[in-house]
Amino acid sequence: MNTTLSLRAVAPDVCVAPQLTPEAMSEAARVGFRSVINNRPDYEHGPDQPPNAAIEAAARAAGLEYRFLPVSGSYQSPEDVADFARLLAELPRPVLVFCRSGARSARLFALAQAAG
Repeated sequence: MNTTLSLRAVAPDVCVAPQLTPEAMSEAARVGFRSVINNRPDYEHGPDQPPNAAIEAAARAAGLEYRFLPVSGSYQSPEDVADFARLLAELPRPVLVFCRSGARSARLFALAQAAG
């Protein structure tokens, strides 16, 4: 994928990224992603973070499937992991998953794979 998005592949068809903006959704679609999962709660670290509603609207306008699964950066519950695994199973791939730094999304992916 030739992109300016900061991506890290955790599987052949799943990438994680740090905080994405509404503007990044058209690029995600352009490089071939079909779905996006946002793991970052709204206003987690202040008002400069783009709100989920704006990112979702841009994703849908770009033709992407979009899901909001906000989880804590410090703890991902078994329910969070199960919900994430369900989204991975139902969404068209490739999937782009993001949070503040990409770390919690990568942890969720690893936990979902281990529970699999």
